[in-house]
Amino acid sequence: MTSIKLGMPINYAGDFRETIANLADFEGVGVGRIAVPEAYSFDAVSQLGYIAAKTEKMELQTAILPMYSRTPTNLAMTAAGLDYISGGRAILGIGASGPQVIEGFHGVKYDFPLGRARENAEICRKVWRREKVEFAGKHYTLPLDEEHGGSGLGKSLKIINHPVRERIPMLLAAIGPKNVELAAELFEEFQPFLFHPEYVDAAFGESLAAGKAKRDPALGELGIVVQAAALVTEDQTAIDNALAGVRHHAALYIGGMGARGKNFYNSLVVRYGYADEAKLIQDLYLDGKKAEAAAAVPDDLVRAMSLIGPKSYVAERVAAFKGAGTTVVLASPIAGTHAERVDTMATLQEYFD
Repeated sequence: MTSIKLGMPINYAGDFRETIANLADFEGVGVGRIAVPEAYSFDAVSQLGYIAAKTEKMELQTAILPMYSRTPTNLAMTAAGLDYISGGRAILGIGASGPQVIEGFHGVKYDFPLGRARENAEICRKVWRREKVEFAGKHYTLPLDEEHGGSGLGKSLKIINHPVRERIPMLLAAIGPKNVELAAELFEEFQPFLFHPEYVDAAFGESLAAGKAKRDPALGELGIVVQAAALVTEDQTAIDNALAGVRHHAALYIGGMGARGKNFYNSLVVRYGYADEAKLIQDLYLDGKKAEAAAAVPDDLVRAMSLIGPKSYVAERVAAFKGAGTTVVLASPIAGTHAERVDTMATLQEYFD
């Protein structure tokens, strides 16, 4: 069975300094990766640099840097810098985000996410190998010549510093079939969302197989990184409240992240087999009936993608994630106090060992 690493995401809301001051406690109970999201919040990189100084062993994952807001070489420089100050602990997680954020917040056209992801990976690895960056792709041309709108004065350059590693692991956030196939072909890891381990083959199997058939063996086995809310307790009221939080979070994405006919998360849930439920959730959510949309999220989906319940049940869910090929679980402990959250992670680590 696949070995599995326990990680933890950092919320971009709340008291960041207080959270980081307590990270040593989580590192002490075996949390092996920390992931910082970006969305349209504070940038993830400056926070990870701060975390690098406060930790010793944790991997540091960007979760997720949108490709459109940085050039490929800027992504490469950023990852190399983080890898340097952390002693080789960086994981470069990238993704497409969506047109609401890319065009709305960044003012950049959202186009060709698949092709751009491929070219980003190829250019980043050129930079880390300290090759002169010369690239003639469909979406990026380096140096930018007159034919593609440049002045003709661009010079082929290589990064000045020597990166700690010539291949920093790259992760692609992906749930669509073609993006998952690309991740399996070209990236060290991929990170799906709203992950239901029992339906991994139905949702991703064909794409994973197609991508792995083209995969360079030098990349090693594809890692799968998933997120899951976590609470280990016998208290049924606490369990119900925690599951309600997951339910509302899922409804936001299934129902509200995108327009009718163009919601990647809704399409994913359809592939899980919840076509009628997915339509109902979206209809309710877009009509402003958020509570009703949350209530329509199937209970078995909510429970399957969570680590919430008594010890024996959580152990079963960890086994299901392992069986689905998961290599990293970014668990969000949702207990009420810091001590209880540390206990949650310590308990999970027992099941991961």
